[in-house]
Amino acid sequence: MVEKHIKYIISIEKKKDDFASVVMEHLRLNGAYWGLTTLDVLGKLDAVDQDEVVSWIMQCQDQSGGFGGNIGHDPHLLYTLSAIQVLALFDKIDVLDIEKVANYIASLQNEDGSFFGDIWGETDTRFSYIAICSLALLQRLDKINVEKAVEYIVNCKNLDGGFGCAPGAESHAGQIFCCVGALAILGSLDHVDKDLLGWWLCERQVKSGGLNGRPEKLPDVCYSWWVLSSLIMIDRVHWIDKKKLVDFILDCQDKEKGGISDRPDDAVDVFHTYFGVAGLSLLEYPGLKAIDPAYALPVDVVNKIFLTT
Repeated sequence: MVEKHIKYIISIEKKKDDFASVVMEHLRLNGAYWGLTTLDVLGKLDAVDQDEVVSWIMQCQDQSGGFGGNIGHDPHLLYTLSAIQVLALFDKIDVLDIEKVANYIASLQNEDGSFFGDIWGETDTRFSYIAICSLALLQRLDKINVEKAVEYIVNCKNLDGGFGCAPGAESHAGQIFCCVGALAILGSLDHVDKDLLGWWLCERQVKSGGLNGRPEKLPDVCYSWWVLSSLIMIDRVHWIDKKKLVDFILDCQDKEKGGISDRPDDAVDVFHTYFGVAGLSLLEYPGLKAIDPAYALPVDVVNKIFLTT
């Protein structure tokens, strides 16, 4: 299926005028990250024009230093991280004015350690992870109050061991990844009750082998990333049935045109294609590059940043 998945991803890039592309225009930079990282994990990043991609990404940068989801769009942490990650894939982080980007990210930290996503003031533990991951990749974590950032994340921990989007919010597998990933990057996983959280996460596996994000929800391929990566970071991945999860992900492939859907027989999209392939990588599926569970980038890309500087 590798060649079909590659053709599917490349075909999306060329479709800029159909309905789906127009309504998702504001997420194009995120889509670039999902698609290009998938290609890299499949060992086919050379299937795209690197210079063209890098040039387009830099046109998405706002004068503030942050990046919008497309050219001319408002900057947000979500798109800023995707820009940094894609540039890291191509070993092109040096095209950035790193101080300017880092200052933009740091300017969004609040007194309590949380982060706004942009100037409009929404706070969410997703933004804590994004800011911390971005600054770590830029090697500028000194720009923020790390102690306060950790304190805020810990305040979002619940009695079931999980984490929510804010203090008191329900545990959710996506938010757990953000909080555990941020704590892992900051070397603060000692704040996590690994057995209690591991139990909550492994309970997300349903009879089909797939994983859901909360109790009583349907399984979804994207949780193959959110749940798996968290279990790996807290060393409890052996608590789930890996083979059944592999089979679930493979059953979500479009065997005719390529791509992966949220669950079997649904329509495919680049979001679930990325998380499906990334999940298979975490499960050590043959033929795939290893991916880092905290940085959501291939391990060799992460090593190039931290081991060659």
